[in-house]
Amino acid sequence: MPHQNFTSCIAACYDCAEACNHCAASCLQEQDVRMMARCVALDIDCAQICELAAAVMSRASENSKTVCSACAEICQVCGDECAKHSMDHCQACAQACRRCADECRKMAAMA
Repeated sequence: MPHQNFTSCIAACYDCAEACNHCAASCLQEQDVRMMARCVALDIDCAQICELAAAVMSRASENSKTVCSACAEICQVCGDECAKHSMDHCQACAQACRRCADECRKMAAMA
């Protein structure tokens, strides 16, 4: 399947990676960094798998479905964690993660 079929999912993955990287960096500036440790760790994992998913889809790899399924799961976990925190960067990250998880689930279902 041509990569053009995945453009909205690729965009969601890149947006999510950006939001997660920003969230992780912002969490490290919070007063109680220890309280944010899980959020930072999940942000890093999520950003990396989102970047991988976008790259795999861009190449129209036969592994797109598998990677995007994993990406959806990791985005969901990261989004759930970020949603627990009231900071704007966490709330924005949670929203980006949920959108990416939805897009990746749709993509995996059609691939």
